[in-house]
Amino acid sequence: MKLENITNPKRRYDDACGTALALEFVGERWALLIIRELLLGPRRFGEIRAGLPGLSANVLTQRLQGLEADGILVREKLPPPASVQVYALTPWGYEAEPVVLAMGRWALRSPRHDPALPFSRVSLMLALRMLLLPDKAAGWAGRIGFRLGEETYRVTVGDGALAIDRGTLADTEAVFVGEPNDFLPVLFGVMPLAIALAEGRFEVEGDTARAADFATLFLLPPKIGA
Repeated sequence: MKLENITNPKRRYDDACGTALALEFVGERWALLIIRELLLGPRRFGEIRAGLPGLSANVLTQRLQGLEADGILVREKLPPPASVQVYALTPWGYEAEPVVLAMGRWALRSPRHDPALPFSRVSLMLALRMLLLPDKAAGWAGRIGFRLGEETYRVTVGDGALAIDRGTLADTEAVFVGEPNDFLPVLFGVMPLAIALAEGRFEVEGDTARAADFATLFLLPPKIGA
């Protein structure tokens, strides 16, 4: 009897459907989450691991090699003074963003969603895109910052759309200061900002009223069966 080669890291479905081919690219454990961590720009190996604490260095190396071989990401070297190697999505790799966000929003409707589990900094920023209420955002314009440890992000809302810039807080009206899980009750629409601040969950620098108004632009999708 011929045994299946279980050491082959790539699944092959032998199916002409594009969905099957997509799973050959990102169906391996961690592959899609690595793409998620790169959707806001290039990252070093250690930064990717920090966003995915359950991922071993060996598996990360294997997945990066596979995604590179499939044309989804590339290795680059930043110019001086950084001069470090980073991993970046190719233009085709970036096209996966709507898929990642749609899958996330779909899964959030499950009662199994546990917001107490680890939540990466990139995940928080992408959640803002995912959970934005278009009707409310259509009448809101401004810039809000996030200082997440050593990382900074600027969120710009205008004309019902949300853009994210990594590495700057320029021209922001207010800045949320903390770590991703700290903000979830407020940004998921289950706790007013004033209560979160009173409990010391995180800090807001600048215009607190604008920060509170910004927080109302997002809401979790309803759970199935609700």
